[in-house]
Amino acid sequence: MDHLAELENNSIYIIREAYSQFRNSAMLWSIGKDSTTLLWLARKAFFGHIPFPIIHIDTGYKFPEIYDFRNRFAGEWGLELLIAGNDDAVKRGVSPQKEKLNCCTELKTNALKRIMNERKFAALYLGIRRDEHGIRAKERFFSPRDEDFEWDYKNQPPEFWEQYTTRAKEETHIRVHPLLSWREIDIWEYIKRETIPMVSLYFAKNGARYRSIGCHTCCTTVPSNAGTVDAIIAELKNTNVAERSGRAQDKESDYIMQKLRSLGYM
Repeated sequence: MDHLAELENNSIYIIREAYSQFRNSAMLWSIGKDSTTLLWLARKAFFGHIPFPIIHIDTGYKFPEIYDFRNRFAGEWGLELLIAGNDDAVKRGVSPQKEKLNCCTELKTNALKRIMNERKFAALYLGIRRDEHGIRAKERFFSPRDEDFEWDYKNQPPEFWEQYTTRAKEETHIRVHPLLSWREIDIWEYIKRETIPMVSLYFAKNGARYRSIGCHTCCTTVPSNAGTVDAIIAELKNTNVAERSGRAQDKESDYIMQKLRSLGYM
């Protein structure tokens, strides 16, 4: 079994194991490369039909290309798409132009909390990877959150020899991270192998591309001429630039990211 096949098998196993324990679950889809790859794996895990809802947290500040991609493939793949936002915060004037930590908390975390509480989801699948940010290295494949959605990064369950803690107390929910051990280059090599469609923002235009995408107010391009998946893979093999270097730096420090994640941020 090659490296990608092993990663795929492990991720599908985690997806199925979580669903066997938590039928009332959902998956986050940011429309980025990782969450779209996770969506693809979930479709493979359940033979083309995902048996739980897909949540898109819409801050109102996403790229037009993200909305176009979401609407097209939600229809083509037959997804039960739930779009969540925080209209109250928007009406109060919360925006990334004012204070990004508060904006992420209000427009992302609190929007997620609302829909999780409304639908009483017991588990949530996310496409995060350990290599993407140092704080995420503290995560587990099955990571419990308390009744306030807070993450106690100092008290995570041990996971030895693929033995996972899949049970949670009634007042908590579980975050499931099937891509945790994947690397950025693994994602792109798998995208190539599977011919997974990707939003056009990742491909270079006029000497620049987005390497990590989110709200357009918090993302910038990186210099690049990689206009194909093969070119992106080649570029990643020869770069020392951090993946999230194009994200707003006032919320990318270890302290701020840890604070955001402890409050329930993705």
